[in-house]
Amino acid sequence: MKFDKWTVALVTLGGVTLGSAARADEKMSAVQTALSNSVLSGYVDTAATWRPGTDTTPFGGVNMPFGTAKNDGFSLNAVDIALDRPQDESPWAAGYHAEFMLGPDAVTTGGFGVNGIRQAYVMVRTPLGNGIDWKIGAWDTIVGYESNSDPLNPNYTRSYAWTIDPKLHTGILATYPFTGWLTVQAGIADSSDTGFGTVGVNPASFESQKAYMGDVEFTAPDSAGLLKGATFKVAVIDVAGNHTTLTPGTTSFYAGATTPTPLSALTMGAAFDYLDEHNGGYGGNPSNDSLWTVALYSSYQATDRLSIHLRAEYLNNMSAGPLSPLTLYPNNKAEEITLTGQFNWWANVLTRVEFRWDHVEHGDAFGSDPTTGAPNRGNDYMLALNVIYQF
Repeated sequence: MKFDKWTVALVTLGGVTLGSAARADEKMSAVQTALSNSVLSGYVDTAATWRPGTDTTPFGGVNMPFGTAKNDGFSLNAVDIALDRPQDESPWAAGYHAEFMLGPDAVTTGGFGVNGIRQAYVMVRTPLGNGIDWKIGAWDTIVGYESNSDPLNPNYTRSYAWTIDPKLHTGILATYPFTGWLTVQAGIADSSDTGFGTVGVNPASFESQKAYMGDVEFTAPDSAGLLKGATFKVAVIDVAGNHTTLTPGTTSFYAGATTPTPLSALTMGAAFDYLDEHNGGYGGNPSNDSLWTVALYSSYQATDRLSIHLRAEYLNNMSAGPLSPLTLYPNNKAEEITLTGQFNWWANVLTRVEFRWDHVEHGDAFGSDPTTGAPNRGNDYMLALNVIYQF
């Protein structure tokens, strides 16, 4: 057996014996073998933004949904690093996923990127029926059309729906594939990481106050012809509230679909998201507060290096109180249209040029008066350059 120079030195000095050194060396080899099956990946997300009409009032021009708002200038949005050991096909397969996210747009279990941990879970399979896959730890939410991973989204900025959906859960999630076209998930999680908007809205509660969730996803089989590969998903998450602290309970409902079209280069999508606050409402509002959004997506692969993505979205906020984080729209309606061109000119680099228009139907929600700081316009325009390196 071959030992490194540091081990030989310790043996010479009497710090270790050859037997213990051999055992340590064998243990390290086992660790190295395990790590050799792990995969390192991630991305660095940067952007430059121009929003006509913004002013110098601090944060006065940043009146857009959380996670998309940027003033004029340059920004480092997020750095994401993940380490994976994927499961194999064996009946008792196991693996793990550890993902860390830093930056102003970071989505983490500590909220606002405090602890840097986005996801960290163990994956195990139990050979019951077709096999049940379990996630135990912290993992991304099961609702929503858009991902917490920036490069996976069709647009640079996020939708209103992403703003109101839960982001992360800490608990246990089971996935069961009934057939090749039908998959079901069910889980239970702490309520402290299952708030709307940003995570951590609901504080740690009593033992019975948990988040319960489930979804059903359909994938059209090869026999579906033109619709082959189309997906449809329905999901619901119910989070218990706390009457003592006036923390609301919430119910999130999601339905979304993606489908091919007769044009092979064109894909269409649609999403409906509904959020209901109950058990007293935010800040003790005695009435239930709710809002919903509907969005249409289209993606066109023009060439191998160029794709065009369009999102049109409508928000109806029926809340009587400050339903965070969409406090700009109480008892209001809003629309946004986002057009994005994606370019793949360099290896591993995703480049986006995006134009976005936001509009509120009643009053002003954007910009700010330099003197009072109050919003002073009902429309907002943004032009952005987004550059992401993926590894």
